[in-house]
Amino acid sequence: MSGSAPTAAVTKLGFGPGQVILEVGYDDDVDDTLREHIEDAVEGDLEDETYDDVVDGVLLWWREEDGDLTDALVDALTTMEDQGFIVLLTPKVGRPGEVDPSDVAEAAETAGLQASASVNLTPEWSGTRLVTPKSGARR
Repeated sequence: MSGSAPTAAVTKLGFGPGQVILEVGYDDDVDDTLREHIEDAVEGDLEDETYDDVVDGVLLWWREEDGDLTDALVDALTTMEDQGFIVLLTPKVGRPGEVDPSDVAEAAETAGLQASASVNLTPEWSGTRLVTPKSGARR
């Protein structure tokens, strides 16, 4: 990843200056260049799973063998500001650990989330921005 294309993709996923981003699911297969682009966009380091304050967003690296995606999404929601977002990174189709798109859709819906953007980020990883649906007028 180099140039403005990764920067545009990172921006499309909602990362911006001053945000506090919690990173979950880090392992030796993550894309370090992508992580650097996200850190550049937020102008700071990604927080690890020991961070215990509220965050603006969660960067969730997820592989098929990682367990229950719905549980992971619900856990991520508990750490976020009301208008926060989750960027779910999954291995692309045909890659080890790939997650079926229907599983992502089902887990997101069950967790009360909806996809607002999907981006092919690297040769190995795709990203999906998940947000809580905007509700109608409150009474």
